[in-house]
Amino acid sequence: MLQHIRAVLFDLDGTLIDSAPDLGAAADKMRIDRGLSSLPYELYRPLAGAGARGMLKVAFDMTPEHTDFLAMREEFFANYEAAMTVRTYAFDGVSDLIAGLQNRGLPWGVVTNKMARFTDPLTQAMPLFASAAAIVSGDTTPHPKPHPEPMFEAARRLGLPPEVCLYVGDDERDIVAGRAAGMRTVAANYGYLGEKADISCWGADLKIDSPLQLLQLLG
Repeated sequence: MLQHIRAVLFDLDGTLIDSAPDLGAAADKMRIDRGLSSLPYELYRPLAGAGARGMLKVAFDMTPEHTDFLAMREEFFANYEAAMTVRTYAFDGVSDLIAGLQNRGLPWGVVTNKMARFTDPLTQAMPLFASAAAIVSGDTTPHPKPHPEPMFEAARRLGLPPEVCLYVGDDERDIVAGRAAGMRTVAANYGYLGEKADISCWGADLKIDSPLQLLQLLG
């Protein structure tokens, strides 16, 4: 199934890197600053893939419809921006996975819904991303995932047709976007996955339980 693949694209948070500790800390600081008790990290982690929306839901049971949501979101962004590489690290096996792709002559890149405001400094601070051939953020194109346009943009930057690209992600929107762009898709079963996620319903071509398992699938 993957014999024709000529490039591999990845989601960022929950697929290549574990940023949940820094995301959770940014929201928890908001609670502490208001004299509220700190919440366990385990409550934040499952919703890390939803970014500010998920973190504010956990910290304050706040939804985007709340009148204070935009102001609270900006405060969260400021907290996160000030300390987004303190506890963030690549998942075990990711560095070896990237090395394996390079050994196979397969270019790789990132398509994330994280805004460039955060994606750019984060990826520049982590040596892992020095070899990435394309990094597309949530605001690089007019539409974020699950719209396929970010996927098309990544393929354009790689100079390849989408159908020879593989996309790996830990959220249903990743699979929807990849499929809509005509790419093969792999669900990362080790990621955040969201609440009550059932990846068998996402329609991914394959799933992996660890990053290095992808190299086995690529042969």
